[in-house]
Amino acid sequence: MRVLVIGSGAREHALLLALSRDPGVSALMCAPGNAGTAEIAEQHSVDVASKDAVVALAKSLAADLVVIGPEVPLVLGVADAVREAGIACFGPSADAARIEGSKAFAKDVMASAGVRTAHSEVVDTPARLDEALDRFGPHWVVKDDGLAAGKGVVVTTDRDIARAHAAELLESGHPVLLESYLDGPEVSLFCLVDGETVVPLLPAQDHKRVGDGDTGPNTGGMGAYTPLPWLPEETVAEIVENVVEPVAAELVKRGSPFSGLLYAGLAIGKDGPAVVEFNCRFGDPETQAVLALLDSPLGELLNATATGTLDSVAPPRWRDGAAVTVVLAAEYYPATPRTGDVITGADAEGVLHAGTKSVDGKIVSAGGRVLAVVGVGADLAGARADAYEKLAGVGLPGGHYRTDIGLAAVEGRISI
Repeated sequence: MRVLVIGSGAREHALLLALSRDPGVSALMCAPGNAGTAEIAEQHSVDVASKDAVVALAKSLAADLVVIGPEVPLVLGVADAVREAGIACFGPSADAARIEGSKAFAKDVMASAGVRTAHSEVVDTPARLDEALDRFGPHWVVKDDGLAAGKGVVVTTDRDIARAHAAELLESGHPVLLESYLDGPEVSLFCLVDGETVVPLLPAQDHKRVGDGDTGPNTGGMGAYTPLPWLPEETVAEIVENVVEPVAAELVKRGSPFSGLLYAGLAIGKDGPAVVEFNCRFGDPETQAVLALLDSPLGELLNATATGTLDSVAPPRWRDGAAVTVVLAAEYYPATPRTGDVITGADAEGVLHAGTKSVDGKIVSAGGRVLAVVGVGADLAGARADAYEKLAGVGLPGGHYRTDIGLAAVEGRISI
């Protein structure tokens, strides 16, 4: 099977590494990729948001399966175009991708499916903002209603900060979603979904804020770990039964069946799981940790999902132990990052590339989240030690990372 992966981040690097271990995959291609993916897959240029460009590339490479990593091409309907061209594609239709592309749509689907989530209200004009803010608090959760790469969210107890963020979004033409605050630790659960067939992967936990101790602004994710020692096994089954399966069934009912990776972000509070958000693709940086423990052929799972035969393949098998991902970010990230710095140690095992490119034989930074370093171990403490030992061998001028990825779980400070 010839597989083309669309995207350029560490998520795509992780997908390619896992696919390279699948004996059923005969060729790997990536577009546009980065300096790391170039080492394991044919590299090709493409505008990932262009239906015509992606289809033309897939045809020219005789791809049997196209795997779309980022959310933007999915929301724009690139997966639809690939399927219409007669090529199997892992990724939902534009209609189904609205589960991430429009938070208001996701709320409507959850309401119809009877899925627990935060109370919310959409504000589309500054004239209604203050009145709406008064209906929330003492914690305010302010979100961009569209795609924001994880950085369009502000959670604060300061009404002025909430108002300023909402006003900025409205001024830029983006509707605002106000939500009630959900307490409890957060869980990322990835599920392969083929219509109403749902197959969960390992649960993970992301670290969104830029600084240790969950301080500073939200980012696209500064690290993740899996599995979660504090999460009972039966909770995953509960999430699948009471959250993911009802949403998948509701999308089928609406004529927009989901095919691909449905990512449920949840808070596990005293009343059980409640949905914070849905994403329509593999999450980054959780994917890097989750796939590090996968013992099944990834290509078989993705192809079965894409071809409507997920119910006929064996459930995923997992290696024992734990995995931790730590993101190395460029100076100033999540504001405008500094780029063009030479990176050392980026070719080591377990170092996945995100914002990198090759210039004159050297690997240089080319984005905000530059590398994702993955450690594995017999337990979470061992995986943390492995990740940070590998990170110590990497150099990036001005680079920064969190030192506490997974630490609260190791120290037993997370409970439901």
